[in-house]
Amino acid sequence: MEQHARTDAYSDRYAARAAGMVPSEIRALFAMVARPEVVSLAGGAPYVSALPLDVVGDMIGELVATRGAEALQYGSAQGDAVLRERICEVMALEGVSASADDIVVTVGAQQALDLITKIFVDPGDVVLAEAPSYVGALGTFASYQADVVHVPLDEGGLIPGALSDTLDRLAREGRRVKFLYTVPTFQNPAGVTLTGARRAQVLEICARHDVLIIEDNPYGLLGFDGEPLRALRADDADRVIYLGSFSKTIASGLRVGWALAPHAVRAKLVLAAESAVLCHPSLSQLAVREYLTTQPWREQIKDFRELYRARRDAMLDALGALMPAGVTWTRPAGGFFVWVTLPEGLDAKAMAPRAIAERVAYVPGTGFYADGDGRRNLRLSYCFPEPDRIREGVRRLAGVIENEISMRDTFGGARPGPTRDGVHTPGPGIV
Repeated sequence: MEQHARTDAYSDRYAARAAGMVPSEIRALFAMVARPEVVSLAGGAPYVSALPLDVVGDMIGELVATRGAEALQYGSAQGDAVLRERICEVMALEGVSASADDIVVTVGAQQALDLITKIFVDPGDVVLAEAPSYVGALGTFASYQADVVHVPLDEGGLIPGALSDTLDRLAREGRRVKFLYTVPTFQNPAGVTLTGARRAQVLEICARHDVLIIEDNPYGLLGFDGEPLRALRADDADRVIYLGSFSKTIASGLRVGWALAPHAVRAKLVLAAESAVLCHPSLSQLAVREYLTTQPWREQIKDFRELYRARRDAMLDALGALMPAGVTWTRPAGGFFVWVTLPEGLDAKAMAPRAIAERVAYVPGTGFYADGDGRRNLRLSYCFPEPDRIREGVRRLAGVIENEISMRDTFGGARPGPTRDGVHTPGPGIV
């Protein structure tokens, strides 16, 4: 950062909040993993080739040909009214009963998160986030100069006792929490899911402490077993702001997401959206509206689920067969990611360049912590590569880790904090 400041002629002109705007661990990898010889288990790009692209192409062409004057015109900052009604139908699969009037369509769920942080967070305000947490959320919180306090999770998701203890401590310190940010279902990056019992506990704890919950749910319909889980928002319409996205269930390039918020908050979000973009792209919104109206989207989601299940299985089978002793990992029931914990003395961030040299890429765990933790962790993504490619990537990675263990045993190394059931938890004194 200091080197960057010395070479940046504009460094003394930036606002203070720009200091927190730094590339994520994932973005920094993109140039290297684009090489065809590298097996990328890093980025979480959905497999959009599974869509019937010819049908979707004809649908969009017909949309422009017949309703181009509407699709290519300015629209509402709140979003297309019919699309908002279709979004209510999508959320109903997770038990959410909502009014289309309380939905704001956004440029992906990422913009929804940015707008929410913009209207709630002043510099220095406390935001609670799972440890580990979605890197895009941490970047947004940093850009608004929030003080991120982590709450650990384990194989059952966010730990209610740790949440309660953290809120009690912050209350004693006189520090108000603006909201809790959570990805409760098939979490990014850990792949874990908040259990039903814990969902009720988290809602009760946040109600007791008067804390809002931001429920980010891009993967909720991509479970591999049974029906979709009941969203937090389904059981508390006043305290939970729900973020959704079509990036994983239709196509990420359309950049269509949404926020479902209490009515007063919705009004602020519309004003913030107008300030940021005036209005959102009409063509993308109408394309999604047409898709949800005319295409068998529920069946397509089932196809995605089976495709990702096969790739998840390929990764878990390869990890079980190839990883050396002492390596642990989560076992996701949906979504895109597996969270790996390395043996003591290994550093995933330091190991990353050596993995690239062996033609395999992952995301180091430090990118998913605001406090620099996570050095023994790494995130693996199974959503995009073919199963054979996944197995080859895991084989290469296992060889790198075996070499790191050998180096540790020969030369010694640092000993980071403990793990709980394969999910990294902070060392003493860190929340």
